[in-house]
Amino acid sequence: MVAGLLASLRVLDLSGDDADAVGRILADLGADVLKVEPPGGSPARRRLPSLGGHSLPFALHNANKRSTVLDPSDAADRARLLELAAGADIVVDSGQAVTYGVSCTELADRYPRLVVLSITDFGATGPRSSWRATDPVFYALSGSLSRSGPTTGTPVLPPDGIASATAAVQATWAALVAYYNRLRCGAGDYIDFARFDAVVMALDPAFGTHGQAAAGVRRPHRWRGRPRNQDAYPIYRCKDGHVRICVMSPRQWRGLRRWLGEPEEFADPRYDVIGARFAAWPQITELIEKLFEGQTMKELVSAGQANGVPIAAVLSPSQILASEHFRSVGAITETELVPGVHATIPVGYFSVDGQHSGFRAPAPAPGIDNASWRTDRVAATPRQKATRPFDGLRIVDLGIIVAGGECSRLFADLGAEVIKVESAAYPDGLRQARAGEAMSESFAWAHRNNLGLGLDLRSAQGKQVFSRLVADADAVFANFKPGTLAALGFPYDALSAVNPRIVLAESSAFGDTGPWSTRMGYGPLVRATTGVTKLWTSEEAAADTSRHPFYDATTIFPDHVVGRITAIGALAALIHRDRTGSGARVHVSQAEAVVNQLDTLYVAEAARAAGRADVSDDTSVHAVYPCAGDDEWCVISIRDDADWLAAARVFGYPEARVSDRHELVATVSEWTRAYPPAQVAEALQSVGVPAGAMNRPPDVLEDPQLLARKLFSPMSHPLFDHPLPAESGPAPFRHIPPAPQRPAPLPGQDTREICRKVLQMSSEETELLIAEGVLFASI
Repeated sequence: MVAGLLASLRVLDLSGDDADAVGRILADLGADVLKVEPPGGSPARRRLPSLGGHSLPFALHNANKRSTVLDPSDAADRARLLELAAGADIVVDSGQAVTYGVSCTELADRYPRLVVLSITDFGATGPRSSWRATDPVFYALSGSLSRSGPTTGTPVLPPDGIASATAAVQATWAALVAYYNRLRCGAGDYIDFARFDAVVMALDPAFGTHGQAAAGVRRPHRWRGRPRNQDAYPIYRCKDGHVRICVMSPRQWRGLRRWLGEPEEFADPRYDVIGARFAAWPQITELIEKLFEGQTMKELVSAGQANGVPIAAVLSPSQILASEHFRSVGAITETELVPGVHATIPVGYFSVDGQHSGFRAPAPAPGIDNASWRTDRVAATPRQKATRPFDGLRIVDLGIIVAGGECSRLFADLGAEVIKVESAAYPDGLRQARAGEAMSESFAWAHRNNLGLGLDLRSAQGKQVFSRLVADADAVFANFKPGTLAALGFPYDALSAVNPRIVLAESSAFGDTGPWSTRMGYGPLVRATTGVTKLWTSEEAAADTSRHPFYDATTIFPDHVVGRITAIGALAALIHRDRTGSGARVHVSQAEAVVNQLDTLYVAEAARAAGRADVSDDTSVHAVYPCAGDDEWCVISIRDDADWLAAARVFGYPEARVSDRHELVATVSEWTRAYPPAQVAEALQSVGVPAGAMNRPPDVLEDPQLLARKLFSPMSHPLFDHPLPAESGPAPFRHIPPAPQRPAPLPGQDTREICRKVLQMSSEETELLIAEGVLFASI
């Protein structure tokens, strides 16, 4: 990949702060991103934390871009902005356009081929469109906070930065979808993008795909506290820290038992079943603690891997950036982040054709570039009888569990023909359902609008059928352990030999190269390894000396966002394929995705760990406060002195001053305890202070802002006696309709239809292959 998958794309960047990350993702993939700044530079250049006097978030999220300065008070500069917009493909705006005398809707009206992405906290419509948010406020309102923290007591905020990074990924996906639609039909779009909507859909959705261990716990429930089982993926102390294990399958349990010395009391085969192990886990834990207490994290990870036990060390952000794995695969780089300031930084989300596609140049100085475009604009190729962007695309989907299911669904929701390939012997683990149910809600959410093909890829005839499928497809999606596709006979080279235009989009826990690539990986292990677990704690959480201090076990992060990151890479590769005729292979490492999601925090932490004295921290105070009612809480963010003065007037003590965080939390708690959380949030938002009540999953469905914006629509499935609330699409578009709601298939449900319509096979050939076990069909 010399010029980049999106080398033909022009992006006019009018964003600031957290929206800057959208242009960075597009720039990483090769787009020409021209940032427009006012005289003196963007205010985001002064945002904390800083390194060497320079804003870290600005430096990280504006790398690979160009910068031009236009004066909003100058008529010629305002006219130049319109000229740039007329020649752009995408405009990304987070409020700067109006300072130049034009709104996003006016830009979309004036230039019908332009995709205009307007990013705000809550959207331009709805009763809370004027509200302001921070990441902690998003965690509260989205329902994520209600599942984080000790069973009773103060909930624990996830690490700051995840929500904004997730929203940026979702915004990038929405913009690229609209651009692809323009390439195919000639019409641009206007996207009223709300970061709150995105966090609800893409961070840790209460009504979306869940991992296996969480599949049975999402029903609305009477319990008001956090989930009772805080250690579904247990963490144990060891000589120099903590390690986490994820024992899911019977084979993994037998590996753990062997590692423990084959204890007789657990030799019974009934412990192969996860439920029996869960009931006996306190006794199993005693054996594990005795084994682990005298060993180091490195020793335990090595021994666990040797015994086939999924295990990970609970590392810190600075440790992951200094790790042998990240260095050997090129996931981080030592660079001059801004002139005179060197730092260790993550490179970016994507690997394309075996090479990282990310950091190439530091954030530009204000106005260093001319107000002009470097690339030629690609003409649209209009098509007929298409109502959705991906109509006519065929995706062969080998993806599994959450990340795989999310990636394929995003394409299916927008018109692609997604053929989910499953084997009778190895069905998707997401199909694990409650007793008496034919399908899990998770599978119904993840694979709506899919077709189901039953195929044994391990047989010679099955490989021939798969090759025929690939020959007429546009893309193959997979998220197996690295080497699995090759072991099946289908590495990218083999797929490309069958179809030179094919796009292969993959994700895995730790990437497809490097010393950690062969490790068994689940989301909880990725979080532990990459430092997220270490950060997911709180001073306000009730002390519990019987366990470790970490509270990330009930989240699904980073699976949902990795599905979206992979989708972005796949779509960029399809755009590249349509322009050049050549396919591409895109790979996303979940571990690298996590580190890039939290890049600002991690770079600052690594600088501090290296003894740098030029790190200036963000002084904002984000805290969870008790409110009137049973286990009711709200989040309030005090970003600066102006926020505190405004909030203090609401509290009724405008002359009050606080000396530190603990005094502030105690002082504010005295006031919040007297009011319901919704009233607290309303009062503070009315004076411009970010605040939000802690919603639980049922509350999310009744949130007035989400209702007004029609985020959810009821999804019916013949196997369920009630509709499931499902997202209506990635964002509200002008010209792209909401997602259809075709039911997810049973295993092999569409095998005969696919053989007849797609593979042009006769009924006799199909039935013979079914009889021989090469194919299988549920009906």
